[in-house]
Formats: sequence, structure tokens, C-alpha cells
Amino acid sequence: MVILGRPREFDRTAALRTAMLLFWRKGFLATSMTDLCEAMGIRSPSLYAAFGSKESLYLEAVDHYATTVGVSIWGRLTDSPSVRDCVAGLLGAAVENLPEYDGVTPGGCMLTLGALGEQCPGAIVDTMKNLRQKLLEMLRTRLNEAVAAGELASSTDVYGLSRFFFGVYQGIAIQARDGATSAELQCVAETAMAAWPAA
Repeated sequence: MVILGRPREFDRTAALRTAMLLFWRKGFLATSMTDLCEAMGIRSPSLYAAFGSKESLYLEAVDHYATTVGVSIWGRLTDSPSVRDCVAGLLGAAVENLPEYDGVTPGGCMLTLGALGEQCPGAIVDTMKNLRQKLLEMLRTRLNEAVAAGELASSTDVYGLSRFFFGVYQGIAIQARDGATSAELQCVAETAMAAWPAA
């Protein structure tokens, strides 16, 4: 006789997206297990069985953000052979996507805002720092490629320039969380691109 396992009572991917939105809006500490269970429509035993601890659920939610929402913005860095166009595309995607617009998706960037100002477990703090560092390094790699291709002068301070444009992105994310609209943030992106060094 074959004994079939009990089917899952919920759509795991949909539940993970719900958790992602809740953590993104409220942060790790302010989001309780009760909040998560109610939003995901599951009981705590099912949540623990599917995701483990609250910490592991948060880390999985961050990964879900990075591979869905995040890639739609940071993926712009590889859209064109022109690095300048890619950086402009990155900032343009941030301006377009980071402000809250539908009442469901929070404003800002979960990778920028995650674990800032919170006494989170060390694994979460380290993960968020590492993810932000990875984004900075992606930007720096593209700028180095621009120097190698002659799009930027060989004397360009790539380290400083990458910090500048990453700071602009983070500023857009924070202002978007505070309610700035795409129209209000467009001037930030345009001003930043006006600072692009001559070749």
C-alpha cells in the first residue's frame, strides 16, 4: 500500500512573496510571527515546517527580492555595451520602480533598507551588508570596463565614482520610502548623470 504525504496547504511561492512584502515594509524586528501567519494565511506549524525560523524566512525573502524585484533594476547594468547608458538605465529603473505606486508594494529598496537601524541577528546583518557590497562591486566592474574600453579616461577614480553612483541609488531608495514620486526623483537621476566624467 502506498501512503501519500499530506499535500501542502498553501502555495509556497505566493506565501514567500507575501512574507517578502511584509518584511520589506516593516523590517525584521517589527514583523512578528503572528503578522506573518496572518498575512500568509497559514498556521505557525506550517510556516515553521516550510521555512524554518523567522530568521531563515527573512533570508529567503531577501533572496526572493533579489531575484525578482532587484534583478529588474540591477539587471539594467548589462543592458548595453555603453556603460554610461547602463548606469543611466539603473538609475532610471530605480526612479520608475522604487516609489510606492499600488498600495501593496512598499516604496524603497529592500536590499538598501534591510537591517539598517535594527538590532538584527548577525546572519541577517552580514547577509545584507554582503548583498550591498555585491551590488557596489557590480557597478565598479562596469566602470572598470568603461575605462578599459576608452569610454572613461584611464585617470578616472573608479572607486570614488562607483561609491558616488551607488550613493545616488541608495538616496533614491530612501527618498522613495519617504514618499517621493518618480517625477520628483527623476531630477536626482538626471543630475547624477550630468556628473558623468568626460572620456
